[in-house]
Amino acid sequence: MFNSKPRGLQLWLIFVFVVATGFSNRIHAEQIRVAVAANFYRPMQALASDFTERSGHQVSLSAGSTGKLYAQIINGAPFDVFIAADQARPKALVDNGRAKAASQLTVAIGQLVLWSADPELIAGPQQLQPDSAISRLAIANPKSAPYGAAALTVMEHLGVKDYWSSRLVQGQNISHTYQYVSSGNATAGFVAASQVYHHGQLTSGSAWLVPESLHQPLKQDAVIINSAAQPQAAVELLNYFRSPAAKRIIESFGYQTQSH
Repeated sequence: MFNSKPRGLQLWLIFVFVVATGFSNRIHAEQIRVAVAANFYRPMQALASDFTERSGHQVSLSAGSTGKLYAQIINGAPFDVFIAADQARPKALVDNGRAKAASQLTVAIGQLVLWSADPELIAGPQQLQPDSAISRLAIANPKSAPYGAAALTVMEHLGVKDYWSSRLVQGQNISHTYQYVSSGNATAGFVAASQVYHHGQLTSGSAWLVPESLHQPLKQDAVIINSAAQPQAAVELLNYFRSPAAKRIIESFGYQTQSH
């Protein structure tokens, strides 16, 4: 049996269908509002760009310390997804009935770094001893930033916490902490590896990668907020975080990922 329709017409109908389907997908594209811990902002920018290209959904980012973002969500801030620098705050949102328990997902495992803009200063933990050349040490606020809390734990393990207690400069979050050091307002500071490493290479200054044995793992969890305006798009974003493409991006910024 022969098809009586001209081949040209068939091709035209296929073309119209493909274009219409793509246009329909774009019509249904949503904007996802994401609250992201400051240390994960740069990776999330890259992830958001890749996710938008794949899904059509736009991603609006608001960065800050985990504690402050958590407080904003508790007070009704209109976010769809929360990406913290710990596991405790997402779990607390779940426990408080503010987030979906089944959605909680470890997106990345962070790495703490002692860093200085001086390329000759940091060689290892010995730079934290009282006779070192560091005069002012920057950390993120340990009450609201998990990386700051981890820094205190490291100093306690090394027996230098009391010495540095009067010589600390505290940033509101890990981004402010990095700015203190990069600007010279602090000689060195505890920052996230993602801020000073890219594709495994130190981008500037000198650094000591802090062994994970000196602090609790910096597992960073994401969760979907119960009041999310775009719940389906939020689910798509969290599913994307599980993909090989997303993991490659995350790892390129100095984070570890885990199988789900």
